[in-house]
Amino acid sequence: MSETGSRVAADALEIVPAESVDDATLIAAFGTAGDPVTCYCQYFKRRGAAWTQGRPEEFRADLCADAERARVASVPGPGLVALRDGDPVGWVAVEPRTSYARLLASAVGKASREAADDASVWAVTCFVIPREHRRQGLATALLEAAISHARSRGARVLEGYPVDTRGGRVPSANLYHGPLSVFERLGFVEVARPNEDRAVVALEL
Repeated sequence: MSETGSRVAADALEIVPAESVDDATLIAAFGTAGDPVTCYCQYFKRRGAAWTQGRPEEFRADLCADAERARVASVPGPGLVALRDGDPVGWVAVEPRTSYARLLASAVGKASREAADDASVWAVTCFVIPREHRRQGLATALLEAAISHARSRGARVLEGYPVDTRGGRVPSANLYHGPLSVFERLGFVEVARPNEDRAVVALEL
């Protein structure tokens, strides 16, 4: 696997920042059905009525606006898109943890050892891999790219909040946080266990 900046390529797979693709490609990375197309990775950013009264089209617009701000203002974008032969096949949300108001207020977020206002702490909050592209190593490739991306933008620590699947079978819909085994394989260390099947993991960059 070769790495150039925040792009990771392997065979026909390329993983790029959200701001480097057009809105249509970014939106297509979320597929056409299920939770991803009702959330567009806004769940951890919105609290209260801002979430419960929001609509998918608003969330989609916010995602695209975040990518646009990254294009024009050189601020961190909302995540990375996996492309195979130019077609979107996956997504990982990764950016400074201060972007995620709901995460910081949650039991999982509060279990972190890092100060809530520390912008040098980045977070991986969500993976989207359409069913037809699963079991191809995409979660590992996306997380590897997220590590490189965060490091290249000055992150000091990268956190994740994965699901521990060792206790039994977990529905695929619950794995959007990523499986703990993938994080551990790439060097993340468990720092807290806020509940039985969720861990807080961290990687010093």
